[in-house]
Amino acid sequence: MMNVPEGFQPLFRSSPLLDLLGPFFCRHDAQRQLVVALRIDEKHCNHGGTAHGGLLSTLADVGLGYAMAFSREPPQPMVTVGLRLDFCGVARVGDWLEVHTRVDKLGQRMAFASARLHSDERLVASASGVFHLP
Repeated sequence: MMNVPEGFQPLFRSSPLLDLLGPFFCRHDAQRQLVVALRIDEKHCNHGGTAHGGLLSTLADVGLGYAMAFSREPPQPMVTVGLRLDFCGVARVGDWLEVHTRVDKLGQRMAFASARLHSDERLVASASGVFHLP
């Protein structure tokens, strides 16, 4: 059985890609911002034994997109039009990786968010995204 930190629940929505990569988990932090997480497994790693940059990008996109979509009532689907990721560190097999999101601006047609990816207290990456409301 996977060790999941207290307060995390299975991610409330999934997709075929997330089912392949997951399981993913989520919770809300003290500021009611969404936190998405997963436990790094061998299937998530590159040849160097660290979490693959594509996985980190996917995790950032999922966290940012879900934070934006579910910040409206009712939730609205959004399409990623821009994603920037700056890699600052690494995550290894067994690490619990969290994406802490922040909704920066919600407009009528565009939305902006940022996130920090942490493994324990270590910063692994920072991200920002731009989303279009179709």
